[in-house]
Amino acid sequence: MIGFYDYTVILTYLSLVSAGLGITITLIGKGHPFLGTFFLLFCGLCDAFDGEIARSKKNRTEDEIRFGIQIDSLTDLVAFGVLPAIIGEAMIWQNQEYSMVPRLHTGNRLDFLVPILAMMVMMLYVLMAMIRLAYFNVMEEKRLKEEGGKRKAYTGLPVTSAALIFPFVMLMQFLTMRDLTFVYYGVMLMVGYLFVSRIEVRKPGIKGVVVLCLIGAAEFILMLILRSLAK
Repeated sequence: MIGFYDYTVILTYLSLVSAGLGITITLIGKGHPFLGTFFLLFCGLCDAFDGEIARSKKNRTEDEIRFGIQIDSLTDLVAFGVLPAIIGEAMIWQNQEYSMVPRLHTGNRLDFLVPILAMMVMMLYVLMAMIRLAYFNVMEEKRLKEEGGKRKAYTGLPVTSAALIFPFVMLMQFLTMRDLTFVYYGVMLMVGYLFVSRIEVRKPGIKGVVVLCLIGAAEFILMLILRSLAK
């Protein structure tokens, strides 16, 4: 078979599987955004450590390194580009039977515009994520040839930040019991812009990664608690 299947790519493959399951479950019935958020958090956990695990293999070939970069970005597009957009879509069409998230309804004749505008925001967000990832691939390959070693900072907000940002918005919706669907889409627009902006984001070290994982774990636990209380 073509491709690589050693331990250095396992987490990346798991992240893609998680994203695919998240998309499928989120679209079940009229939508299930709550469960989709948990798969997004798991994707973030996988991404937090896949790079370190890949670099732990000292005798990686040039093909293995390039393959790792490509599958990482392809997976990130699905996990942190498509999945958050699908969760947003489900927040509009979700069924009260499956979710404690309030149904979006403006109560006027302009309701039909909501899914149209939402689709435009979703596509723009996914497009910005794709551009960000493609640009990173080009620049990373160039940097590895000229400098080598680990990168110290990113240009533009990494798409993996979606793993913490969108679950936080969902968590706020549960805590306030208000319909924050419009807020979710506003955040999607802002985050999409930051993906392609020229802001410098320092790459977190081991301690930073641990802190981010703890934040994700806290979001996960709080959402589980809120869900159990709602039953």
